[in-house]
Amino acid sequence: MKKKTIRDIKLEGKRILLKVDYNVSLLDGFRIGDDTRIKQTLPTIEYLLSKDCTLFFVSHLGRPKGKKQSKYSLKPVAKHLQKILGRKVNFIEDYIDGKGIEIARKAKKQSINLLENIRFYPEEEANDLKFAKKLANLAEVFVNDAFGVAHRVHASSVGVASYLPSVAGFLLEKEVDVINKALTKPKHPFVAIVGGAKAEDKITCIDRLLEKADVLIVGGGVANTFLKAWGYEVGESLVNNKMIELAKKLFLKASRSQTQMLLPTDVVLGNLKRNVHNGVVAPDRIPKDMQALDIGPRTQAEFGAVIAKAKTIIWNGPMGVYENPKFSVGTEFVYHAIA
Repeated sequence: MKKKTIRDIKLEGKRILLKVDYNVSLLDGFRIGDDTRIKQTLPTIEYLLSKDCTLFFVSHLGRPKGKKQSKYSLKPVAKHLQKILGRKVNFIEDYIDGKGIEIARKAKKQSINLLENIRFYPEEEANDLKFAKKLANLAEVFVNDAFGVAHRVHASSVGVASYLPSVAGFLLEKEVDVINKALTKPKHPFVAIVGGAKAEDKITCIDRLLEKADVLIVGGGVANTFLKAWGYEVGESLVNNKMIELAKKLFLKASRSQTQMLLPTDVVLGNLKRNVHNGVVAPDRIPKDMQALDIGPRTQAEFGAVIAKAKTIIWNGPMGVYENPKFSVGTEFVYHAIA
């Protein structure tokens, strides 16, 4: 069934709660490292502004675990968004506890308002419906344009949808359409590439892709969890130990399926805490005090050969700590191999 989008509902002059995924990297705590996620939402923003809407953006940044922490503030994002749009962006720090109605009443027509990190409130991740209703008081329509967190059962997505007419933005529509086409009628060879840091988020995705893809490439922090599950010691590399047993089951599932799973055969070493960059080794040779922070040249060549033959590609997540130029080469290689 086709989902409703912002094209399918009357929006003229309405207050919009716009769910976005502005979980971007911050350099030095205040500079946006990569603003792709912000720019991807521009078509939706521009369309809503053309309808004279008043916008309230809701997003998270990092994992503050329900506590206000300045390092996870969205204030730098508000400044960057203002620069991109060339229009004033109001930053609203306090918008719950009965303040939503008052803020909505005072908001100027066609104003752009970015709410402080929604995950500063523990009720967000608990999908607290009372909290969701307070958030919904800001708006008349809910627009979800946050594909990256669309799977989360949170108050700012599932919760507010219980209280407001809800539709998809252009980015969410586009991403869903692309994935549906890739998964239902892929051209073969079908290659899926999964990276990033959040193993708990990606392993479910990997499980499903094992039933669909011809080749499954795993890199980034997610690969560290699989490497440890394989029996390698990975030093101080990012690993989700809670996912080790599930990763072992996925190895077994992959061996029984038609999908070939590829992991890094060499990694770029470093230590982020000590700002150290220390060469390339095989994944079973990572020193105890080092971290695997990118895929190495041998892995790049192996992944590249597979990508070159692919007819359908799905890619989610970087191959390393791409925010740091020392560890961005693998991600850039994959990007150019696909392009």
